[in-house]
Amino acid sequence: MIKVPYEDLEPHTLRALVEEFITREGTEYGYEEVALETKVRQVMSQLQNETAFITFDPETETATVVSAESLE
Repeated sequence: MIKVPYEDLEPHTLRALVEEFITREGTEYGYEEVALETKVRQVMSQLQNETAFITFDPETETATVVSAESLE
């Protein structure tokens, strides 16, 4: 896995990646419905605070958002 600084992505690419991560099947946010825009802001905040990171897997050529804890 290669860690990719979110700042290196074009804004529309970053937004698309975050939205894909949020809407991915199996992603669980609890019992209350949360608006997509709220979820996007939450993930962006995590990227800015470095509690989450974007990673790229060259073998599968896929990118995703992962928690900082999972990289330890």
